[in-house]
Amino acid sequence: MAETELEDSVRSRSLGGMDSMSWLNVHGHDDVVGWFRAAITRDKLASTFLFVGPPGIGKRTFAMQLARTLLCDRSPARRMAPCGECSSCVQITSGTHPDLLWVSKPADRATIPLELLIGPDNHRMSKGLCHDIGLKPFQSSRRVAIIDDADYLNVEGANALLKTLEEPPRRSVIILISSSAESQLPTIRSRSQIIRFQPPPSTVVADLLLEQGIVSDRAEAERLAGNSDGSLARAVELNDAELWTMRSRLLIELAKSRLASVPLASTLMEFVSEAGAAAPPRRARARQVIGFAIEFYRQALRTQCGCELASRDEETCRGVQGYVQSAGADAELTIARIGRCLTALEHIERFVNQGTYIECWLDDLSRTTAEAVERWG
Repeated sequence: MAETELEDSVRSRSLGGMDSMSWLNVHGHDDVVGWFRAAITRDKLASTFLFVGPPGIGKRTFAMQLARTLLCDRSPARRMAPCGECSSCVQITSGTHPDLLWVSKPADRATIPLELLIGPDNHRMSKGLCHDIGLKPFQSSRRVAIIDDADYLNVEGANALLKTLEEPPRRSVIILISSSAESQLPTIRSRSQIIRFQPPPSTVVADLLLEQGIVSDRAEAERLAGNSDGSLARAVELNDAELWTMRSRLLIELAKSRLASVPLASTLMEFVSEAGAAAPPRRARARQVIGFAIEFYRQALRTQCGCELASRDEETCRGVQGYVQSAGADAELTIARIGRCLTALEHIERFVNQGTYIECWLDDLSRTTAEAVERWG
């Protein structure tokens, strides 16, 4: 299949009478809904889709609602309105539908295990997703497979999928969920129809925070949404007073001409450790801190390039002003720091020791800061 891409600009428009900002609890992706509706109506639905976009903006929810649409017993798929009450809809909600296959990375694994795709060693290709998707539908007219966390497919796992993607079973739909097309092998991309999801407006995220009772104050909802990059999941993570206290300390340090990496690393490691002994919450805190640094440097880079700050946050504005004054106009250094932060984020996700890596990360940032001081002297 030739590689095609669908750009979702998240425009507000009516889709056959549906709420312009919500489709079955999917918010801000109306163009994608309209595209799928047209494809299903014309019976031109592809066999494999690659959903790409930042984490937490609704790709997984969209995939589940699309599965309900395709497997509903009562409502034709072209209506894009599953009933929610039939046996199929109820089974999808409970995770027991025999024609919906789901694969995701286990919490204790760094990648998606090969056995989930092609079965264990003693049952290769007689179990696993690649085998099951080829079986005749048990209950519906088709089978749907969703591969969550597709960024965690290793080369062996991705290659194991190729045969299935090259010769997809009739009346099957496979959806891979990823943060970016570039994180997938070219052979995966070329066999998938790429559907790009853009972050919804911050107003949508703020509304969801209030509707779901996560926060009750509109101003607080807007503050969280404004720092979430359109991700409801990130906005929920940010609803933590201790995290904002740590953010304030971090921004003060990042703005200085000389980054005090040793005491800052000690503070950050203590903050990460307070999340508990389990790896996932500790990793989440490390990821949040690094994310704050990336956003800070991104805003600084805008200023260095002559653009206005995209953030209205007072702490960010003060910090960026101090940083630019100390670092001069060297945007290349800021780009280097952003790159170092992105590398740190990737390594944190891959189960390295968070404490040790935070030390290395801040030490690298400190050295580049010292280089900037010497250069601008």
